[in-house]
Amino acid sequence: MECDKCGADAIHHAAYSGAHLCGEHLCRSVEKRVKRRVREDGLLDPDATPDEPDRWVIGLSGGKDSVVLTHVLDDVFGRDPRVEMLALTIHEGIEGYRDESLDACLELTADRSIRHEVVSYDDEFGVRMDDVVETDPEDMAPCAYCGVFRRDVLERYAGEFGADKLLTGHNLDDEAQTALMNFLEGDVNQVAKHFDASLGPFDERGETDAFVPRAKPLRDVPEKEVALYCHVRDLPVHMAECPHAAEAYRGEIQSLIHDLEENHPGTRHSIMAGYEELSALTAERYREGGSARAGSDDDRETRSLRECSRCGSKTSREVCRKCRLLDAIETAS
Repeated sequence: MECDKCGADAIHHAAYSGAHLCGEHLCRSVEKRVKRRVREDGLLDPDATPDEPDRWVIGLSGGKDSVVLTHVLDDVFGRDPRVEMLALTIHEGIEGYRDESLDACLELTADRSIRHEVVSYDDEFGVRMDDVVETDPEDMAPCAYCGVFRRDVLERYAGEFGADKLLTGHNLDDEAQTALMNFLEGDVNQVAKHFDASLGPFDERGETDAFVPRAKPLRDVPEKEVALYCHVRDLPVHMAECPHAAEAYRGEIQSLIHDLEENHPGTRHSIMAGYEELSALTAERYREGGSARAGSDDDRETRSLRECSRCGSKTSREVCRKCRLLDAIETAS
């Protein structure tokens, strides 16, 4: 099998496009799609200057997605005086897992001279995920606890850095899974909020000062191609899966989409094309009428944000979800 671009040995067949690509042209293809997403989303503020740069925080876990995102963005913007980047790594307190991925983060950021900060749940909240999993006071999947804590840390440190954008390494598979889950759960409000939160171009999103705007520049690239990019570019990456990962429902959706993609190449792209259009329409209705599902109590609660009485983070209740979880963990300990 030969590369369609140069005739060298191909390492990948992208069934959704029919392309056969060698390692170098696969990497160029990935980089091209990330650059296009950056351009189409308007990631770089056109008013940014060396004196007032656009500040980006990149969530860097040491896994393949965040490593590729950091690598490509540094290639494109690392020497651009209009952009200031900070890589943020969160140590959840998972023995035998996070320390190894932290090594990958440290190697990447040192090699490329990227500013890098490391924070931990233990320092921030006085908890470690290994202990949370053992007590499990709310009878939830570990990812449910971790997701709440992670979002809080990312948001808070992005705010302290004065970040204009918060960037994460979600790939095409991740986004297609989320889209289908929202469809199947009938969560129209979540579809609408997804557009303004991270999916839509910045100049088309509803304005909000509540959270640092997010973007996912890797979301057009399939997971397999991200992994191949790491291999070809010989990037420092930790490939092991978190030992506490147990999102059963997402796993079912992942398997379903994988099977559909195998039999009908392009399924993931089709899901996202339709989802993006629907999310734009529902977001417009959500902003104009107050709800994608007009009059819902859940929507009114979501839009009435206030400061948590404990920590000051934005929440729809007097005490935020993070603080309530920490209370439950302390009580169970």
